[in-house]
Amino acid sequence: MKFNKKLLIAGLILTMGMSTTAFADTSKNPYGLVYQGAITQNVLGKVNIHPVNYNLNGLKIAANVYTPADYDVNKKYPAVVVAHPNGGVKEQVAGLYAQRLAELGYVTIAADASYQGASEGNPRNVDKPYFRTEDIHGMADFISSYPGVDKDRLGVLGICGGGGYTLNAAKSDKRFKAVATLSMFNSGEVRRNGYMNSQLDTIQERLKEASDAREKEVSTGDISYSGNIDFDALTDESISKIPTDLYREGMVYYGKTHRHPNATFKYTTSSLMELMTWDARDNIELIDQPLLMMAGSKADSLYMTKEAFEKATGTKHKELFLVDGATHIQTYFVPEYVDKFVNKLNEFYGRYL
Repeated sequence: MKFNKKLLIAGLILTMGMSTTAFADTSKNPYGLVYQGAITQNVLGKVNIHPVNYNLNGLKIAANVYTPADYDVNKKYPAVVVAHPNGGVKEQVAGLYAQRLAELGYVTIAADASYQGASEGNPRNVDKPYFRTEDIHGMADFISSYPGVDKDRLGVLGICGGGGYTLNAAKSDKRFKAVATLSMFNSGEVRRNGYMNSQLDTIQERLKEASDAREKEVSTGDISYSGNIDFDALTDESISKIPTDLYREGMVYYGKTHRHPNATFKYTTSSLMELMTWDARDNIELIDQPLLMMAGSKADSLYMTKEAFEKATGTKHKELFLVDGATHIQTYFVPEYVDKFVNKLNEFYGRYL
């Protein structure tokens, strides 16, 4: 059967909850933002975006700071750090939520992870829990001293893989007075066990592959990558056959509708040595701050949010918030779902920041 590319992608988009006409034309966005309603210019009296760079562990980090309408450096504003998904960059869903929170009066920051996106670090696309956690601490470092920010009213929002690393960061970083996650993805659990525990019988084999990849890096300088997907070569037929909503809809989001040149699913194979022996739930009881964990009720990744939520026994104030009908990727962009999550975040941060 011959597949019509435009029809198939349109069908997948409709399955994800939007029409093809709902997406903004992002090709001319001066800030590279690829989400609907993104800022195209800084206008006096409205939310503004400020591209910034700062140093973290010897690397230059690329970030965007969003300031509220009528921002005044002489006033004091609560602030929120936003951590992006695995494979994502600051111009996608992290930027969307950062902008929406700025519209509510928060100073927000979304940064590309070290070794990823527009941030420095070689080899490229290293994806290790220590670095991703440090990225969140680093955003807190920077935004805490940003003009007008009240460092005593600092919150954090982690999305997908950034959610798992946000939980890890919040265990020790008590600068965060309120901790939230959206569609939390426990990278260690998935890299170890497979998505939905589908690779339990190959754990040792994959650890050996990761070890061999590190040995090759040391001895030859050659870098091996896992999860490397050529979106241009990916056929619509193969997308339609992906059995899980997260990965099927993720191919459309990252490869078609919200594509960004800096976003890639690939990561160094040697990263698996650290990833597979890490888990966002370890010592999660150290989180004693108010905790909000949000997800879509139809997300096939929901099990990870529920597992972490159950083990987060150290806080007296925790809430699991589900939006009915939303899948994992739909929480990234579908307006009616995003509105509900943003309203919940406003209520949550308004109470604790």
